[in-house]
Parts: sequence; C-alpha cells; structure tokens
Amino acid sequence: MLELSILGFLYEEPLHGYELKARIQGLSGHIRPVSDGALYPAITRLVKAGLVEQRTEPGSGAAPRRILSLTEAGRADLQARLRNPKEVEITDGQRFFTLLSFLRHLPDRAEQAAVLRRRQDFLDTPASFFYRDGEPVRAEEAPDLFRQGMLRIARATGAEEKQWLTEAIASLEG
Repeated sequence: MLELSILGFLYEEPLHGYELKARIQGLSGHIRPVSDGALYPAITRLVKAGLVEQRTEPGSGAAPRRILSLTEAGRADLQARLRNPKEVEITDGQRFFTLLSFLRHLPDRAEQAAVLRRRQDFLDTPASFFYRDGEPVRAEEAPDLFRQGMLRIARATGAEEKQWLTEAIASLEG
C-alpha cells in the first residue's frame, strides 16, 4: 500500500519526501504509520524501476531537497494497480480506503465501477470476527457486551458502505 500511496500522491503533483510522508501519514494515520525506514527504500525501488524520478532543488534552509515526480511509466503502473487491485486491497478496509482515495485517477468509469463491484461482492459474503460451528456469529448471538459492540459497529459500518457502493456504482454506470 505504501507504493500505491506514493504513486497516487505523485500522480497529483511533484512532492519532496517530507511532503509525501505527511500526506501518507494523513491517509493512513495511526493505523499504519510510515517510517523513514520504509518510505525512502520504497521511493528508491520506484526510482530504480523507472516509475518515479527525482531532481534536487535548493531547500528553504541550507540543505537541498529532492523533488519526486511520476514518470509516464509510473502513471501507467498506478493505473494498472488501480484497475487490478490485489485481493487484500479489496478485503482489508484500510487498504481499500487507500485504493479508493486514488481510484479517480483511473479514467474509465466502467473500470472504476468494476473495482467497487469487487468490494461490494466481498461485503455481500456473510462474515464475522467470530464463528461458531463454521457459521458467522451475529451481534445478537455474541457472548458478551464487547463482542456485541464490535459486531454491531461492523454491521452498521458495513451497511453504510454497501449503500454508498450501490449509489457510487449506479452513478458511474449512468
């Protein structure tokens, strides 16, 4: 998801590393904080792959700063990642939000709708945090107040997301 975030933010405009890190932190925040030890090696991999280029500009202080921008290959790679997200990017809520935050960069509305349909299909599959005899446990069946709370919150969030997905897909398909 880190590489997707890097490519997605650089698709919007060139940034230096500190600005890029701040935007990624804003997106993933406390859930998946990004360290310099993860960010800068990821940038290096993307530069070596020809997806990102960097140039040095004078900094506001004494140190020069590296400005990162997306290459045409990087734009194509981002669109491919958006068009065909990995299964975990559909099933994991935070990863899906990262994908969703850049989905507008995929120009084909039908392809955008197809990604949303994958998430919709996933959410339509009965699931739970807890199972009994191979069946998902519903909030009303949970053995304690806290598990009931988890399941009720997940159900409410899921219902709202399903409604939004239905509306968004209808809008994309006109």
